[in-house]
Amino acid sequence: MPRILAATLLVLLATGPLAALAATVQVAAAANLAAPMKAIAAGFQAATGHRASVALGSTGKFYAQVRNGAPFEVLLAADDETPARLEQEGLGVRGSRFTYATGRLALWSAEADVVDAQLAVLRQPPAGKMAIADPRIAPYGAAALQVLAKMGVRDDWQPHLVQGENIGQAFQFVASGNARLGFVALSQVMSDGRIPRGSAWIVPPGMHAPLKQDALLLSPGANNPAARALLDYLRSDAARTVLRSYGYTF
Repeated sequence: MPRILAATLLVLLATGPLAALAATVQVAAAANLAAPMKAIAAGFQAATGHRASVALGSTGKFYAQVRNGAPFEVLLAADDETPARLEQEGLGVRGSRFTYATGRLALWSAEADVVDAQLAVLRQPPAGKMAIADPRIAPYGAAALQVLAKMGVRDDWQPHLVQGENIGQAFQFVASGNARLGFVALSQVMSDGRIPRGSAWIVPPGMHAPLKQDALLLSPGANNPAARALLDYLRSDAARTVLRSYGYTF
């Protein structure tokens, strides 16, 4: 047998079973996962052969879409309440829900020296706009209001707040300069364990309700091996290493 043909057959034999069993999972992921999900999806595909097709958005909107029949198979929420509600309503597979990470909140400005350790920018009269995610549908937005209330400055800042539909849009308001600062997910401004741009204050966890982020196998994904494989992969050291590098804890 010619050497090239033999080598080709060996490659096919090695990859054929994996390719034959590969499937795609439709994932609804909270907007704070935008950066880490790129690495996680790539690692997932390399490890399993399966592919993750990821839609990013607010957890509250995903809840409404799932209830209206959206064909998502896995939900990676920004809270633990929404997956629990969907599971209770019979829209998720019972027993599949778990906390895949705990998020962190950061007050961030794209400009250097705007946010300092003493938080003078919050305690002084407001100058410029502050972006937050819509607290009605985005857990990170609700957490931001809790922080402002705990610091006693919520009433001062309320007229200066601009709301993004989700934490991704809130981040864009700040990154583009349309807001001077904003409460964003730490994962949006941290990479490899550091914050390379602007100025930031990482909010201590005790200043707001824990941002426990739960995963749930939704009913449309019950018989999809790729959906179950993704949930398993999220528990792996490889996935947790990625999430940890973006500021998540476990």
